Amino acid sequence: MDQGATGQYPQPVIDAMMNFATTGNAPVHRGLYRLAYDATSAFEGVRQQVADFIGARTANEIVFTSGTTAAINLVAQSFGRLFVDQGSEVLVSVAEHHSNFLPWQRLCEQTGAKLVVAPITADGAIDEQWVLAHINVHTRIVALAQETNVSGARLQDARAIADRVHANGGYLLLDGAQGLAHQAVDVQALGCDFYAFSGHKIYGPSGIGCLYGRQELLTEMPPVTLGGGMIEEVSIRGASWLPAPERFEAGSQNVLGVIGLGAAIDYLQPRRAAITSYCSTLTRQLRQQLAAIPDVQLYSSQAACATLSFNLDGVHAHDLATFLDEQNIAVRAGHHCAQPLMHALAVPAVVRATLGAYTSVRDGQRLVAAVQQAREFFGGESHGA
Repeated sequence: MDQGATGQYPQPVIDAMMNFATTGNAPVHRGLYRLAYDATSAFEGVRQQVADFIGARTANEIVFTSGTTAAINLVAQSFGRLFVDQGSEVLVSVAEHHSNFLPWQRLCEQTGAKLVVAPITADGAIDEQWVLAHINVHTRIVALAQETNVSGARLQDARAIADRVHANGGYLLLDGAQGLAHQAVDVQALGCDFYAFSGHKIYGPSGIGCLYGRQELLTEMPPVTLGGGMIEEVSIRGASWLPAPERFEAGSQNVLGVIGLGAAIDYLQPRRAAITSYCSTLTRQLRQQLAAIPDVQLYSSQAACATLSFNLDGVHAHDLATFLDEQNIAVRAGHHCAQPLMHALAVPAVVRATLGAYTSVRDGQRLVAAVQQAREFFGGESHGA
């Protein structure tokens, strides 16, 4: 029950990667032989597939990265260094994953800009009204999670935030690492300027992700990583770069990961609505059952579609997770790369169970029963002491 951290592979993803690894492996964009041409065609085919999947205008707006973290860092250190300076503001929320917090914190330290941190509501959602009220002419970038990784709450009106920030001359980045698995995404309808996600959260392999950026913005951005495959010309006097997206893809690419990503999209797209509906129903049921256990504190949103974050009073999250592991129930425990949120919640850590397509009703029943057993075990131990 740790889909939010990394998903398991459906058989079609395994098959696609095995087929490429055994019959199609070759470097892309370079070899002057048929196998390399075919590998390049497959690689670029997935770029178009991703563009279609998230509603981009063109495949040239899709940059392959190693994941959401690399994508957001690229925007911060390339685009951010162009448009953020002293006197600017960058707005994030206290609920952000460190991958969408630390790059902006560092950018503000580098430029002298101010980091503005939005609070959460009582339900664990980013306070969107607060965000809208604090966007002003100094706001250069707003960077928010489309779905938070601890509470599971979703942005309800990203378009309104996009319109407000654009009206003030700024830009919107959405962290889609959690959201893309649970809802159809149209980046043009959302109005975001950048959108980042990872393959392993949507039933694909790890080590591959994507950055969507509006083409006119990518065109302005300088590369951050330099090397082979992204240059137009190099001399001892200087160098010039290929157009986007190639200028951001230096070095040998994770072609196998890209092939797996394409297969994961093929798997998820026709099933996403059904998976989300199923997980949402099961999550609501489990939330009610966990809430009925004395001493259980819930931190996930009532509207979360696949996330259950909770603690057991008097028991450290790590101890509870270890107890559950002994029952062969795999959950996440810790600060979930969201320490500012832990500070806001006044807890060191929480336990998080996240559901996926393969989570059964029986799995959920076992989780609830094991948490009840843990309460009895730790409670009895405490009373005995």
